[in-house]
Amino acid sequence: MAEAARLATESVENGWGGPFGAVLTRDGEIIARGQNRVLLTGDPTAHAEVECIRAAVRRLNPEAPSLSRQRQGESTLAYVPRPEGSSDPVPARARMLQGCSIHVSGAPCPMCLSAIYWARLDAVYFSCDLEETRKLGFDDSFQYEEFGKPLDRRAITMEQRHPELGARAYDAWRERADRHWY
Repeated sequence: MAEAARLATESVENGWGGPFGAVLTRDGEIIARGQNRVLLTGDPTAHAEVECIRAAVRRLNPEAPSLSRQRQGESTLAYVPRPEGSSDPVPARARMLQGCSIHVSGAPCPMCLSAIYWARLDAVYFSCDLEETRKLGFDDSFQYEEFGKPLDRRAITMEQRHPELGARAYDAWRERADRHWY
């Protein structure tokens, strides 16, 4: 947590972004670090947690994952069986970052929390809670409220168009014999 806080302070002092730092660990070893770099890059997704997850994947997959490496279990894309009692219809999925934890200077926002779930991290530890973060002007309550609304009542227009076009890609996935579930 001390390293996450150091990274957060460095981000602020350098004008890179908000006071957010993240450290991803496995078996007590730091695998990757991330800092908020929204102001440095202009990328609204350059949050500390997302940057940290991306750095971890680059480190754990020094070359682009190949099918042969996946089968050997050396990649984050190597299969692991679905957890017992899971409602997942697929019997195995890519390991991603199972076995890892993330330590963050502030509680994750909705985007980062989603990335954490997709990465299959085992645990999230944070220093400052959502209320303290809100007091700084980083308030995610709007998103949480929006996600609970029907699509036609959201602030951003969301509507289905031309489902037949997307269906082509879906059909291609269904027909692909060697689908790799992630």
